[in-house]
Amino acid sequence: MRYPRHHIVAPEAAGFFHCVSRCVRRAFLCGEDAYSGRSYEHRRAWVEERLLMLAECFAVELYAYAVMSNHVHVVLHVDPQAANDWSDEEVAERWVRLFPVYMDEVIDERLCREKAQRLQGDPERMVELRRRLGSLSWFMRCFLLR
Repeated sequence: MRYPRHHIVAPEAAGFFHCVSRCVRRAFLCGEDAYSGRSYEHRRAWVEERLLMLAECFAVELYAYAVMSNHVHVVLHVDPQAANDWSDEEVAERWVRLFPVYMDEVIDERLCREKAQRLQGDPERMVELRRRLGSLSWFMRCFLLR
């Protein structure tokens, strides 16, 4: 039986972790599906870009990763204390980079700045965002989004 990462690793735990995220039901992440003949190789660059972007936003150092045909291996170091050391402005900027505001399928920079300012004005929300930006569970959750 599988367990959610937040049940295995305490949110405040620092350390090195090896995570695996798999596709199910013969789905392909990358490579060529011999059964259907379709190529999913274009996704490899997307996966790499997404991991690198997330590592910039989270209190995480990405040590290694391998993108396979139906799964991804990630080796990283999580340091929740680093997120606690960031200023409110930095926390809000990182969060908005993860979850920008879109208008007509384009990122609206003005609305992103307004969102960051609203976040900075809410101390309880800032505590929650710091916790999330230092969380292994949230890192992997955000990897699977989009």
